[in-house]
Amino acid sequence: MTAPIKPLTEPATTFARRHIGPSPRDVAAMLKTVGSPSLSSLMAETLPGSIRQKAPLDLGRALSETEALAHMRELASKNQVFTSLIGQGYSGTILPAVIQRNILENPAWYTAYTPYQPEISQGRLEALFNFQTMISDLTGLDVANASLLDEATAAAEAMALTERASQAKTKSFFVDADVHPQTLAVLRTRAEPLGWTLVVGDPLTQLEGADVFGGLLQYPGSSGAVRDLRPAIAALHTKGALAVVAADLLALTLLASPSELGADIAIGSAQRFGVPMGYGGPHAAYMAVRDALKRSLPGRLVGLSVDSRGQPAYRLALQTREQHIRREKATSNICTAQVLLAIIASMYAVYHGPEGLTHIARSVHRRTATLAAGLRKLGFAPRSDAFFDTVSVDAGGKQNEIVARARSEKVNLRIGDGALGIALDETTTAETVEAVWRAFGGKLSYAEIEKTAIDALPAALKRESAFLTHPVFHAHRSETELLRYMRKLSDRDLALDRAMIPLGSCTMKLNATTEMMPLTWAEFGSLHPFSPSEQAEGYHALFARLEKWLCDITGYDAISLQPNSGAQGEYAGLLAIRGYHASQGEAHRNICLIPSSAHGTNPASAHMAGMEVVVVACDARGDVDVADLRAKAGQHAKNLAAVMITYPSTHGVFEEHVREICDIVHAHGGQVYLDGANLNAQVGLARPGEYGADVSHLNLHKTFCIPHGGGGPGMGPIGVKAHLKPFLPGHSNNGKSAVGPVSAAPYGSASILTISYIYILMMGGEGLTRATEIAILNANYIAARLESHFPVLYRNAKGRVAHECIIDPRPLKNSAGVTVDDIAKRLIDYGFHAPTMSFPVPGTLMIEPTESESKAELDRFCDAMIAIRKEVAEIESGRFTVEASPLRHAPHTVHDIADDAWARAYSRSEGCFPAGTSRTDKYWCPVGRIDNVYGDRNLVCSCPPISDYAEAAE
Repeated sequence: MTAPIKPLTEPATTFARRHIGPSPRDVAAMLKTVGSPSLSSLMAETLPGSIRQKAPLDLGRALSETEALAHMRELASKNQVFTSLIGQGYSGTILPAVIQRNILENPAWYTAYTPYQPEISQGRLEALFNFQTMISDLTGLDVANASLLDEATAAAEAMALTERASQAKTKSFFVDADVHPQTLAVLRTRAEPLGWTLVVGDPLTQLEGADVFGGLLQYPGSSGAVRDLRPAIAALHTKGALAVVAADLLALTLLASPSELGADIAIGSAQRFGVPMGYGGPHAAYMAVRDALKRSLPGRLVGLSVDSRGQPAYRLALQTREQHIRREKATSNICTAQVLLAIIASMYAVYHGPEGLTHIARSVHRRTATLAAGLRKLGFAPRSDAFFDTVSVDAGGKQNEIVARARSEKVNLRIGDGALGIALDETTTAETVEAVWRAFGGKLSYAEIEKTAIDALPAALKRESAFLTHPVFHAHRSETELLRYMRKLSDRDLALDRAMIPLGSCTMKLNATTEMMPLTWAEFGSLHPFSPSEQAEGYHALFARLEKWLCDITGYDAISLQPNSGAQGEYAGLLAIRGYHASQGEAHRNICLIPSSAHGTNPASAHMAGMEVVVVACDARGDVDVADLRAKAGQHAKNLAAVMITYPSTHGVFEEHVREICDIVHAHGGQVYLDGANLNAQVGLARPGEYGADVSHLNLHKTFCIPHGGGGPGMGPIGVKAHLKPFLPGHSNNGKSAVGPVSAAPYGSASILTISYIYILMMGGEGLTRATEIAILNANYIAARLESHFPVLYRNAKGRVAHECIIDPRPLKNSAGVTVDDIAKRLIDYGFHAPTMSFPVPGTLMIEPTESESKAELDRFCDAMIAIRKEVAEIESGRFTVEASPLRHAPHTVHDIADDAWARAYSRSEGCFPAGTSRTDKYWCPVGRIDNVYGDRNLVCSCPPISDYAEAAE
């Protein structure tokens, strides 16, 4: 007779119960395996008692999914969706419904991880390859990356690239006075800590005498003016400086490309290719460069290589995530991209093709030319006779009156000093143009004015060169064809909707459907980031409550939601520390202590903030060497600015001495930056702001459920103690903060904050705490199940790991010749994404199971790892050599199972259907193991002619 089932501790229908994988019965069985009587006992053995928070986390009553959506509808109703003609780099768009439903709202795309394992990422890699091709074609430049965070930060990255690559040895950078204001503000923030001076002026009249290492020119200008930039670019080249052009992609379908103007670098935003404004983001920025600069290109670069059968295969090329290699010598700390948004933009181009994009551009320009003709008739001539989609007019003393009338028409204009800007886009109708004329005091007929309107693109700048010539941009015009193309690509990938992704340091947890739903509501998606604040009351109520919740969770006193990635949050946090020291008359404090185990972004961020990095050793257990920290803090006491630590440590352990570390640094005048990458192990159990940290960034795309999207978007807000609050990043539209903005929009990628907000709303404090406890239980369960097969490298003094663990397969290299790569690729045959490889310890695997994985899935993963260890044992026993083993031939593809000539030392079924895998539900990797060396030696990073594919496979 079976034992009766114990009642659940909470209703099975609560959201927390849906989010958390293991059932109460599973939890009891797992606790037995790890040797702990209860979750509370396990937590006591895992976290130091000295850091445990005393009171339970109280965030109010957790709402059901139905209640939460009703609440979000109420918030959304407080946002007013006006027609935005503000421009300034943000446009209204029409996202084709087939792309919205099948990419933006499809977990096969939004739950995917960064494509570091290329064999199981061929779909999103191809989509990113298309994006790069689109950018290269439109800009005319040789190499484009797979996206950056936003246009303003792309401009800052370009400035840093020019400083590094320019022949000019000056420390000044020229900025076009007609650049977008938010771009200029972010450039000022980036330049100041590095001692660079910005020279702002008219590039056609004020560049000649400027001694600069590079220059940024806006094309068309932020005011709308279309200028021939060739003389300015030639002047930069005469100085040995490099030219950066910030270009509107839609305008480039009609205007000469930056390359044709002579530019070395082009940057900008792909937002207007179908991506909603979202009150600031997320949007995919781009950067393209001449071939000579490709190895200095920040961000990720997708290249074409070959697999083990010589067939074409995509991969990330050139290790362009330079911060992990160059660390404090890096010029960029970019660790993420806006992959999901880049894919949407690329599919927009695939769907419309060059003819469709050109038609949209011509339609937008025609409406703008008609708008300008009507304004002239009303006595408001545009400042520039040449424009694409934006005009600026002098309003004189009538500005307030015009703005008020426009608002009564539910239209927002861009308000300047005595001037008004009007930017049109693909959503603009004839009725919208007539509403603008009414705001300017006239009742005109669009049809009548259009008859006499004259186009305003300079003949000398009209585009003659072809673009988007590859067949992929011509083969998917019908919805049926595009639908099948997107499905074909997603079927090639392994994302969280198929299986557990057990990555350490990059929490891959459930991104619940309810959390994702408000994202595409017009009330959240259609707002311009610089629209009047009274039109965004719902957003601001959400921001205020989310900030309070995050303060309650972390123990900090203030939050900035602006940083739109974890690395951006690191940078903002260090700028806050720098600003604080300067306010205390100690601007000389510039030493940042960083443990040797730190993420590569840590030293890169410190360098960008103008700090000098001093490395602190780790001891044999992987903890920070407190004696070495104390010695170096004392040695640099006069100039100590900060320490950067990750907690729990990068090695997956709660270090016992974290309070002591904080006290040592504070005693020597420094501040404590605690990297929030592992906050997933602390929520509800410990508050960094209470045990000694001064500032942290919070990876909302890890702990708080924003999905990774194949490598972005993310958000990295920072929390600070009260004394650092005045030094949180400012906004480009207020200009009053001690520290400038780090992102283009005041609230970063605001629209995806809805995801974290609704997650916390539905979990409540009790649910969040339970999630943390189960995350720690799951990691300890995996460690317990695998320890007799693979050594667990680091544990605390009580034998516990935190929310992740590092297993050590390095001895297998000596006993069998098996590498960590072999294990990672063989896991694909079992239907799993590999854990994090070789970080923080080369040759090891870091595993993080997350709280949303069930015991059944954890067991399936552990069984796969144990089976792989048995396969290694067969090499050790001499059944076959490592070169002839299933591990070295992994991953196995449909080409293997269909191979007429099977001459391997193991059976076809052993290779293709390893123990425990389902033949019915098998995930088939589309390509064999990819040749990384070939890909870097023969770099191809945009769509070549079809004939080249055949050549690449020979």
